[in-house]
Amino acid sequence: MPPIYLDYHATTPVDRRVIEVMTETLTHHFGNASSIDHPYGDRAAAQVKTAKQHLATLIGASPRDILFTSGATESINLAIQGCLRDTPLKILLNPLEHKAVLDTCEAIAQRGQAQLHYLTPTATGQLDLEEIDRYCCQGIDLLCVMAANNEIGTLYPVEAIAKIAQTHQVPYLCDGSQAVGKLPFQYRDWGLTFLALSGHKFYAPQGCGALVVRPQTPLTPLLYGGGQQRGQRPGTLNLPGIVALGEAARLRTLEMETDESRIACQRDRLQSILHANIPQLQINGDLNHRLAGNLHISIPGIPNSAIIARVRDRLAISTGSACTSGVETPSHVLRAIGLSDSAIEGSLRIGLGKFTRDAELDEAATILSQNLLAIQKIMSR
Repeated sequence: MPPIYLDYHATTPVDRRVIEVMTETLTHHFGNASSIDHPYGDRAAAQVKTAKQHLATLIGASPRDILFTSGATESINLAIQGCLRDTPLKILLNPLEHKAVLDTCEAIAQRGQAQLHYLTPTATGQLDLEEIDRYCCQGIDLLCVMAANNEIGTLYPVEAIAKIAQTHQVPYLCDGSQAVGKLPFQYRDWGLTFLALSGHKFYAPQGCGALVVRPQTPLTPLLYGGGQQRGQRPGTLNLPGIVALGEAARLRTLEMETDESRIACQRDRLQSILHANIPQLQINGDLNHRLAGNLHISIPGIPNSAIIARVRDRLAISTGSACTSGVETPSHVLRAIGLSDSAIEGSLRIGLGKFTRDAELDEAATILSQNLLAIQKIMSR
């Protein structure tokens, strides 16, 4: 049997209904959406238009706002580097942002193209809205605050933050990778400037995503050649990926509310079982405002590497973000919220999703509990 998959923050399994639509495009409707001289191109262009409408409906945007990309990392780079100008940008950051945001900002700062200012998170990863307002009042060129944290699952009040940014006319980039398809979004009504997303976080394939851009927002492209997508993101469109992204968005619009409610109940049940079996278990993040499928735990004194080594063939969980878990340095997220070295060393991220079954969670709880007890016995000798 394959390991039980509980790493939905890293990527999600592709919905079989999405695979069917994508396969149809790959095998029969494979035209280039920019080919205007025959029906294959016409059909491809129509499919792109439909996918845009499905995604726009999910996030409360207009189809005209959407630029298709390879995923959130590209979208974030396009948004941040596309804002560069002759004078350095003043950028205000949540220090718990994904590395795609932090590394991009630090790279342009090292080139003298940006001045970075960091907000102060609480122990649960939340932010002070008054601090955001004070910074924006002093003059900020770009605000970067994610919708949901990819490690501890903390949710941010995107609508309230967007209102602050609008009041001070500050462009707001929201990394919605972990939130789109799981939480209601109203991109236009909330007044966001940029929204980045990846399809593989909500049951579409890897390699397809989007950057949503407010009309008339200046944006210098990263790539040149071809002129597709108003020249802001040129290149032949990834038609199968776009069609899959659109279908996944359509299904999320229909099923998101029911799915996320069930997933939250599963997460709470797993948390209760683990707490009962492991009294020293510590839950990280904002327990009242977190992703339905997120359970971030620490077992102080027990290295997470020892746990992973024992369970990796039976249980797919992670020690942190998929983009940084191979790096030896401790998680910047856990450092920023002030976790102790022992808690950081013993931290694990468990991610539930649409296809997680109750029986799998019971087995996962047993696997984790038994192996933790075994490691404790070994360490106590």
